[in-house]
Amino acid sequence: MKVTVFGVGYVGLVQAAVLAEVGHEVCCVDVDEAKVENLKRGVIPIFEPGLAPLVKSNVEAGRITFTTSDEEGVNFSDVIFIAVGTPPDEDGAADLSHVLAVAESIACHMRTSKMIINKSTVPVGTADKVAEAVGAKLTSPLAVSEDVIDISYSVVSNPEFLKEGAAISDCMRPDRIIIGTRAGDDVESIGNVIREIYGPFNRNHDRIIYMDARSAELTKYAANAMLATKISFMNEMANIAERVGADIEHVRNGIGADNRIGFQYIYPGCGYGGSCFPKDVKALIRTADIHGYNSEVLRSVEAVNYRQKRKLLEFITQYFGVDSEGDLKDKVFAIWGLSFKPNTDDMREAPSRVLMEGLWSLGAKVQAFDPEAMDECQRIYGSKSELNLVGTKEAALRGADALVICTEWKSFRSPDFKLIKRELNHNVIFDGRNLFEPSRITSKGLRYYAIGRGGLGLDI
Repeated sequence: MKVTVFGVGYVGLVQAAVLAEVGHEVCCVDVDEAKVENLKRGVIPIFEPGLAPLVKSNVEAGRITFTTSDEEGVNFSDVIFIAVGTPPDEDGAADLSHVLAVAESIACHMRTSKMIINKSTVPVGTADKVAEAVGAKLTSPLAVSEDVIDISYSVVSNPEFLKEGAAISDCMRPDRIIIGTRAGDDVESIGNVIREIYGPFNRNHDRIIYMDARSAELTKYAANAMLATKISFMNEMANIAERVGADIEHVRNGIGADNRIGFQYIYPGCGYGGSCFPKDVKALIRTADIHGYNSEVLRSVEAVNYRQKRKLLEFITQYFGVDSEGDLKDKVFAIWGLSFKPNTDDMREAPSRVLMEGLWSLGAKVQAFDPEAMDECQRIYGSKSELNLVGTKEAALRGADALVICTEWKSFRSPDFKLIKRELNHNVIFDGRNLFEPSRITSKGLRYYAIGRGGLGLDI
């Protein structure tokens, strides 16, 4: 089957690669000429495990092509995915300008009936707006010919539920495939197309769930808001644990054993980041505001996460007795982990950024290492005298006063503690991801401060 994907960012490129892998022919359209040319040469703009070889093999097989021509993309297929960005605007609402621009472009170039499938994360009601944008163009006096006025089209909501670092497997083995349709659309015809597209991923049991488009759009936001809520709730419990002298890891094991709760997303840490949770929580709060509802739970989720991202800096300032700006001007901090989570190079809304910028404001310098996000960090901060990006986690320790862990990469889990103690000027580790058992660290002659494991200033 031929399929067009508008947008070769994280969602669009993964979707295209996976569809091509199971035999579909995919044309990818993007406005970024440099990105398109790089993709044609096999240069992937993002790091995602398994994505680069998947794209490369399917480009070589001729199942994926890349273009900047909207007209070429629209006329390549009668099934068009919209997977462009929806960044937050100043008040937190999702910016639909890219989505609606694609919708208008589809209408300008379509010569046959189209099924438009929205993969972008969008507010409730966007499917209707896309349909209105297409219809307005088709019926305008500037329409290319009278023939296009009678062309039919449908707009379907098909939100993605990908985890960065596991996106390929999430696409290949989805928990569910949400399909939202609009009133008046031919649901049977839509269902036939959807089954052809997703048939290879839907063999063992039917994962397709049909609903109205507005419910599908809200499902995406609700899913991410629920996961963000679990993270903030656990961080709230960790902060309580610090104050009452409890160990949050024991608490986590105790509640996670309850099968009504489970262990997923109840790991305390230095806050969530990335392109989805922060943006989607803000957008859902804004949606509630627009419709006259004050979402107190979601505001609390956001507030807890804001505070939690500053937790490591709070530990550091308390430990070193910082009272004012410049108090850390002679200090150097080794940072392990820059990406917001492991197995990605994504630093959007990452806790490491809050930490580094806070340290710089106090006069400190940073020596940082991340297995994948070094280029992204360089892109964000450029050449900065207060930032030294080094090639190994061991190199980050040299001459540093303390070690701070921001990301739970597997390669950080079994370090040489003797080397850490030898290299650091102060024998202290601030762990934002609770990678180690405190007793193991203190037995090595190091002080160890983690999230919810006794509190700063207490002998753990």
